[in-house]
Amino acid sequence: MILMSEFQITSVAGGYKARKRVGRGTGSGHGKTSGRGHKGAGSRAGAKSLSLYQGGQIPLFRRLPKRGFSNFKFAARYEIVNVSQLERFDDGSSVGLEQLSDAGLIPSGKSMVKILGDGELTKRLQVNAHRFSKTAEQKITGCGGTAEIL
Repeated sequence: MILMSEFQITSVAGGYKARKRVGRGTGSGHGKTSGRGHKGAGSRAGAKSLSLYQGGQIPLFRRLPKRGFSNFKFAARYEIVNVSQLERFDDGSSVGLEQLSDAGLIPSGKSMVKILGDGELTKRLQVNAHRFSKTAEQKITGCGGTAEIL
């Protein structure tokens, strides 16, 4: 029976790759110009290339036509809450921004909220939000509750 000692245990062959040491003489294969080639911007210190650069060719993003308009910067963004999520509140309670925030349905009480009509509602609630879809308003009022726009 052959026993191994602790000093005989080595790392797995090919388990890690040694870093590339450049500029350590011609015998290393990465000496002299250190893999940078001769002359040109790429050989200079501080050389950076843009990821969009395509060797002097007009880049793809400039060849494609610009279309449309995005109002993302000024668009009103609403947090979405479905009617089915309002089922967790007690019957006859008032549901506002603070209650939605405390329940974890919206990130903060400062958010703009839109109630959508996905799911069923069986409780009579007084819901306050910035917007309501038609189906959500119908489901809330259909249970005897009220939907108030802030």
